[in-house]
Amino acid sequence: MWTGNRAQRIGSAESTARAEARRRGAPRFRSNARQRGFSMLELIAVIVLIAIAITVASVSVSNSLGGARIQAASRDLVAALRYTRGQAIVKGEQKTLDVDLEDMSYQAPGKAAVKFPDKIEVKLLTAQNELIHEKAGRIRFYPDGSSTGGHISIIAGTREWRVNVGWLTGEVDLEELRE
Repeated sequence: MWTGNRAQRIGSAESTARAEARRRGAPRFRSNARQRGFSMLELIAVIVLIAIAITVASVSVSNSLGGARIQAASRDLVAALRYTRGQAIVKGEQKTLDVDLEDMSYQAPGKAAVKFPDKIEVKLLTAQNELIHEKAGRIRFYPDGSSTGGHISIIAGTREWRVNVGWLTGEVDLEELRE
């Protein structure tokens, strides 16, 4: 019996010590293991990695938007050439699409001049008699749908889109040339 009382006295002494420690604001459980957090070096490394990822993503998006803008300009040029061909067939008379490399623009019959996007190079290959001067020329379409033929290259960096016009059929198509 005495052992039981002693155990009871020891137990009550321990609970009194715990209660006293809690009152003073001491932690309930002490652990020998060090509490872990992130060091300043780890936080800086993560921030640098996030900054690199954002930079790569923004450059990628910027390049693809520029490529899309130039590809859209190429498609607009194709539409203007097809419109010119259609006008020649419908009206039964010759129609031309004029390309001015000095002004960086082209003009379909009865339409306002359209500027090419900035930061690109444009090359025109057409029949010799369709050259207006060194930096301007035209592609002519006839009432039967045929044309003088040629192509217009739109170059941005290492990418090139070529708008081809068949001389016999007047067919207009767009191709991307890869290097």
